[in-house]
Amino acid sequence: MTQYPWLAHYDKGVRASLAPYPETTLADIVHETAELRPDHPALWFKGATLTYAELDQLSNTFAAGLVDMGIQKGDRVALLMANAPQYVIAELGVWKAGGIVASINPLYTGRELEHMLNEADAQTAIVITMFYNKVKDVQGKTPVKRVIATSIKEYLPSFLRLLFTLLKEKKEGHAIELAAGDIWFQDILKRHQGAARPAIDINPQDPGLILFTGGTTGLSKAALGSHQALVISGLQIGEWFQHAFNDWTEIVLCSLPLFHVFAAAGVQTVALVKRGTMALVPNPRDITDVISTIEKARASFVPGVPTFYNALLDHPKVKSGKADLSSITLCISGASALLRDTKERFEKLTQSRIVEGYALTESMMAIVCTPVLGAYKPGSVGMPAPDVVVRIVDAETGENDLPTGEVGEIILSAPQLMLGYLNRPEATAETIRDGWLFTGDLGYLDEDGYLFIVDRKKDVIKPSGFQVWPREVEEVIASHPAVKEVGVAGVPDPRTTEAVKAWIVPEEGVSITADEIRAYCRERLAGYKVPRHIEFRSELPKSAVGKVLRRELAKDG
Repeated sequence: MTQYPWLAHYDKGVRASLAPYPETTLADIVHETAELRPDHPALWFKGATLTYAELDQLSNTFAAGLVDMGIQKGDRVALLMANAPQYVIAELGVWKAGGIVASINPLYTGRELEHMLNEADAQTAIVITMFYNKVKDVQGKTPVKRVIATSIKEYLPSFLRLLFTLLKEKKEGHAIELAAGDIWFQDILKRHQGAARPAIDINPQDPGLILFTGGTTGLSKAALGSHQALVISGLQIGEWFQHAFNDWTEIVLCSLPLFHVFAAAGVQTVALVKRGTMALVPNPRDITDVISTIEKARASFVPGVPTFYNALLDHPKVKSGKADLSSITLCISGASALLRDTKERFEKLTQSRIVEGYALTESMMAIVCTPVLGAYKPGSVGMPAPDVVVRIVDAETGENDLPTGEVGEIILSAPQLMLGYLNRPEATAETIRDGWLFTGDLGYLDEDGYLFIVDRKKDVIKPSGFQVWPREVEEVIASHPAVKEVGVAGVPDPRTTEAVKAWIVPEEGVSITADEIRAYCRERLAGYKVPRHIEFRSELPKSAVGKVLRRELAKDG
């Protein structure tokens, strides 16, 4: 095997390769776990648990119902749901029926949902009740023929279910009346109770999951992943975390939405492959519920994004020392840069370890990650995991490997890369070339094989021909004690063609001026990198996983 520089810096015992990978699927792994320990908890939700045996049987039942409804192998089924047991039951059920799961963010606008349902060519949609009417509003402009509705309360403990019915169901838009032809999720399970898994042959190389790209450069594309890709990702992550993540014993917090690659191909896969328990949180921004879930479920593995860890640290219960986060042993932060201050504060508070990771929807969570035990290098997202290879090539041509330390486009190869963008061969050919995924991210490798991300290729700001990477400016501004959050992007400028602009959310109760920010930046940045424009806001637009959306800021000018 090629001796890549990062292999010498792997944690002891982490293998360079896991090949050959098993010919299996997540549905098969769930069944195996149910056979080995039927009463082992698979899901924890608001105090109620679902065992692996129950999850296996319920997904068999749901699969039988889908087949009875006419779902055939290769059909796309859209899931528009929050993190709840129904999501996992439906996902496994669709796979067992031979279908392909199209995971869609239900918070998208009607126009975006219409595009995604068409892009996936989904004829069936499974939707949580509060988004049912939104789906119905666009259904006529999409291929969707069947809508299956489910309520968040269906798997709540009985007391919480009663409270929800009395206090929240109508008030928060969960109470709906089904249109003719639509069906309740629970009615399918009742009608086919106890049914065996349908006799449909599922090849691990078959497509199993559609995840939508962020759409920051236009309308989202549907990235298609195979069943085996999900298993490979789970095995790689499990191997990387072997010193802090044990088989059977881990309680994995799943507050990241399951329609996002971080949770769908990362959090969920390692939890199932390592036979752990997923503690589901429907709303990742409800930090009070997140803390309650960590405390009650005794979550040990807590994945998140930088804004998530900041929100935990800023929560009154945490600040007052009343939150019990002692169960946490390992965290992984992704999606954007984690400030060193956040990492150190959180690790001191919890006595746990935060590693940083990097992956893309198109890579199906082929990760680059900082080691659990080894050296942490501030600013680096770590090293490629087993069987993941990273190169840095000329950003203009996409050719010629660049020397150590030189910035270029990050490209990677791995056995689980997406099969391609659904029905978009030209876009696929542009993104995956000769087995290499061109990420569109700029970065460099150091002498030890640690990867440092500089920025998105398309986000580079060019005032008067100079190159400014927003991430560098953001990190400087974020280090100011009066700054809570910051986003930086380029805006049109008559003098310099493009100018650097910063949007800043100050810390509560703190006064700060634009001139003070500029003075702070001038001490730490070249003059052309200092923001010409600064705007203070109460909040910044973020993606479903909490990443600041620079493009949305730039659109506002």
